Amino acid sequence: MGQRFDVVIVGSGAGGGTLALRLAPSGKRALLVERGGFLPRERENWDPAEVIGKARYRARIRYLDAAGEPFEPFAHHWVGGATKMYGAALLRLRESDFGAVRHHDGISPAWPLGYADFEPYYTEAERIYSVHGQRREDPCEPFASAPFPHPPLPHEPRIARLAEDFRANGLRPFPLPLGVRLPDGRGSSPVTLSLFDGFPDPTGTKADAQVCAVEPALRHDNVTLMKDALAERLVTDASGREVVALEVRRRLPDGSEATERIEGDVFVVACGAIESAALLLRSRSDAHPNGLGNRNGLVGRGYMAHQNGALLWVSRGTRNDSQLQKTLAMTDWYLRGPGSELPCGIVQLMGRSDPSDLRPLMPGVTDAGRSVEDVAAHTVDFWLTAEDLPDDDNRVSITRDGSVQVTYRRNNAEAYRRLRAALFEVLSRIEPDSQFLGYELGVGGVSHQNGTLRFGHDPDASVLDPFCRSHEVHNLYACDASFFPSCGAVNPSLTIMANALRVGDHLVERLG
Repeated sequence: MGQRFDVVIVGSGAGGGTLALRLAPSGKRALLVERGGFLPRERENWDPAEVIGKARYRARIRYLDAAGEPFEPFAHHWVGGATKMYGAALLRLRESDFGAVRHHDGISPAWPLGYADFEPYYTEAERIYSVHGQRREDPCEPFASAPFPHPPLPHEPRIARLAEDFRANGLRPFPLPLGVRLPDGRGSSPVTLSLFDGFPDPTGTKADAQVCAVEPALRHDNVTLMKDALAERLVTDASGREVVALEVRRRLPDGSEATERIEGDVFVVACGAIESAALLLRSRSDAHPNGLGNRNGLVGRGYMAHQNGALLWVSRGTRNDSQLQKTLAMTDWYLRGPGSELPCGIVQLMGRSDPSDLRPLMPGVTDAGRSVEDVAAHTVDFWLTAEDLPDDDNRVSITRDGSVQVTYRRNNAEAYRRLRAALFEVLSRIEPDSQFLGYELGVGGVSHQNGTLRFGHDPDASVLDPFCRSHEVHNLYACDASFFPSCGAVNPSLTIMANALRVGDHLVERLG
């Protein structure tokens, strides 16, 4: 591009986009390098057959699993990153998540920093991403220095009734914190929010990183976006202590490709835990023969993605006509599960299942002759998340032919099993003759990917220092969920955003 930048950021999602927004008022010259382009605003944005059936907006990439078999990850490469398709559930990690926690399969390690170090940045991230919620209703919510910026979205009638049923069974459901940009700020919206979770939003109502961070950052002359550019390699000086350039392969308007070299003072990888680790591993050199910043062999190790799955509650008689059912969550079993002192996880509602989603699950419906449309109209959809633990054998690596391999074996599955069983029991009490369908995510479910470049004080036991800077390369940082040493059991997006603000403050100070 014929220009040198103060900061080069690879990735424009929750981490990279938020970091660019933080740097924008400083006057520092920042470049956002994004593998994809702008997601088109078109009718197909809200067409389940296109979005789900044809995976219209999915990245056309393949990884290899532990056995070397190819799979297509649930990944999206657009300006705004994975947030273009997320459900905008923006929850804080619990205070206990920052300490060592005993689980069914071992210990979740402590972070090098505490919740108090992140709290001001959580509060600011909630403001930037227009979070709607209510304090003091989540039974294990952490301390917050300010109320939510906006009141919670109201439950629709079916969900309001469900909340009352849960309370009657001794549980404490609360409004799920959601990032939604409403014009009146009163919790009601003139736009349709039904196709929200897992769909792009052409109206800009969903608080994703493009509309909340990248676009405001680009209003500053010192911030530049390079889209349709694949980061291939980071190049260091002869000593290996400083990155001097990023090599990218760009897709040009005429369909051809060109390789460019981008120079800068500071480089930040924020392309997702898998791709950030892969970029460092591809950046081998004489000074870094095992990959950039990988003297201790930990780059790519400790990969986590949560134990995630859906439990679909099918009523025989009660319809669910909700447009946006994703307004309720429960953490009653987060810190300890039923009959145990060990944690289970979080239950939250997800987007409504389309009949096409349910068709493969229909063999589980025992009512002969019941149509898939009728089942969809009587289903409430729950998303369950339990923590998995950082196992160094769960890792991202690069094969000899340059393919990205994700080796992942589930752990702490007992927590997920108990969480599902606890919810199943309560729902069965609420409606004894209901039925249940469901599924769990496999290795392709990378939406909550984290942990491949963990941060810490000890250079022998971590990749990054507490400011998310490489222990070995003095101007290399990471600003996505790769820095997580453990992952708790809540969606990682808000923690990524908060940390990006924290790292941004550090970079502004460093660059003067």
